[in-house]
Amino acid sequence: MAAEFEYGDRVQLTDSKGNLYSITLIKDGEWHTHKGMIKHSEFIGLLEGSLVQTNAGLKFQVFRPLLSDFVLSMPRGATIIYPKDSAVIVGFCDLFPGAQVLEAGAGSGALSISILRAIGASGRLTSYEERPDFMEIARSNVKNYFGDLPSNWDLKAGRVESGEFSSVYDRVIFDMLAPWDVLQTAAQALKPGGVLCCYVATTTQLSRTA
Repeated sequence: MAAEFEYGDRVQLTDSKGNLYSITLIKDGEWHTHKGMIKHSEFIGLLEGSLVQTNAGLKFQVFRPLLSDFVLSMPRGATIIYPKDSAVIVGFCDLFPGAQVLEAGAGSGALSISILRAIGASGRLTSYEERPDFMEIARSNVKNYFGDLPSNWDLKAGRVESGEFSSVYDRVIFDMLAPWDVLQTAAQALKPGGVLCCYVATTTQLSRTA
């Protein structure tokens, strides 16, 4: 049975022109537009696909946002890994429920969200991020997506090579400018038979990593 909207749910509103807006429902909250406002209480008890309208008559259709919708509309510091690339990474790495994953860097948190969904509550993700501003954006985006910070996510400040590892990770994923500089770290972190994935933007980076 489809679940009705409740306070704390994140919802996506679509207008007649296809514009998307995402809000989190809170008690006594209001969402204001250029043409009127809607009280959050009006969403409570509705099902996905329902129509709502502002007090000035502007209509929206309301859904729960898909992962791709959330990622494309979330705040960002670092350039995000887009959903089409995240899907390839999740498949290439053969992520599975219960996997232990090491990620560097966290960026804006888009890939972290995809990894956490793939490994489930029984897995664990350790993410390193060197820049404090990116780290805070990643933390905020992951919290907003899941409703709270996942207990199986460790977000660490600093460079990944500063960590100490002893063959505990099933997968290592590097999204960084020079992954070739930290290949020894990956070797120390990975279990025998583990998978290393390096996401780079140019063939020059790819060649040097190889």
